[in-house]
Amino acid sequence: MHVPDGFINAPVSAATGVVAAAAVAVSLRGARRELDERTAPLAGLVAAFIFAVQMLNFPVAAGTSGHLLGGALAAILVGPYTGVLCIAVVLLMQGILFADGGLTALGVNITVMGVVTAVVAYALFRALVKILPRGRRAITVASFVAALLSVPAAALAFTFLYWIGGTTDVSIGKVATAMVGVHILIGIGEAVITALTVGAVVAVRPDLVHGARDLRQKLKLRVNGELVDVPDAEPVPVTARSHRKLWITGLVSSLVLAGFVSFYASANPDGLEKVAADKGIDAKAEEHASADSPLADYGIEGLENARLSGGLAGVIGVGVTVVAGSAVFWSVRRRRGEESEKSVSPVSTSGV
Repeated sequence: MHVPDGFINAPVSAATGVVAAAAVAVSLRGARRELDERTAPLAGLVAAFIFAVQMLNFPVAAGTSGHLLGGALAAILVGPYTGVLCIAVVLLMQGILFADGGLTALGVNITVMGVVTAVVAYALFRALVKILPRGRRAITVASFVAALLSVPAAALAFTFLYWIGGTTDVSIGKVATAMVGVHILIGIGEAVITALTVGAVVAVRPDLVHGARDLRQKLKLRVNGELVDVPDAEPVPVTARSHRKLWITGLVSSLVLAGFVSFYASANPDGLEKVAADKGIDAKAEEHASADSPLADYGIEGLENARLSGGLAGVIGVGVTVVAGSAVFWSVRRRRGEESEKSVSPVSTSGV
């Protein structure tokens, strides 16, 4: 659902850019509460993983494909504020390096693909885990439903923006019907990817999944015929529960997906591209400002072998995204530490 330049007029694009900038500013502050020494590295990895999976377009209908948006996945894994930042980092890398998603439409894309999906998905997720039986299955089911509904919500958000700032005169009702219809199908793919990924991480490191932090069930023992809670164990030091293995596994998986599996992705236009072509909302689409980038369209300029060109571009994208994302999240984490130190009042002593 990467919106290109020219779909939305300048005033609405600018206003949405202000909204996106405000959302990022709020998320930077909120992420300080979500990130710690364990989850800061994971957040950079989540951004890189989303970048990789977004390269894997899957067929959803005749002549149409879809790909992961990632807002739900990021929000559930690392928190809604950090999730918005993850998507913002991905969209920025895609727009600047790969000419994917307009630069003047960056605010639109962050708002639609990042803010709307993360907020809607996390709100639904939290509501569902409160009413479902506690446990890993509840996390997986809630992730599935939240991700599924976040995609048509983003489609409606784009339709609203096009209604107030679209550059062509088309029936907004037909656009809304087409956008929601195809993105419900895309949402099923989003839900499957999100549920499988969240379920896999919860199975090995539930303590690293933001959405599962307060869902641990106490073990029970039967004493004299009655069930009693097992006393809490002593906390295991962070150094003894290294996240390095999970991080390496995630990075390798991202590199394989972007560098190899992406070659087999569907070549059909995605949901927005298909609707835009069918309904004529792409009549005033503009050439991307980064169209001459050596990585434009996810390929290496001058490299004729399509498999090698796309694979190397994907690997570079994953590398750049994990570095940029990690830098952002470590900076946010460091800022939190500095504020914590300042909040500690010095102890003064006086002689008697």
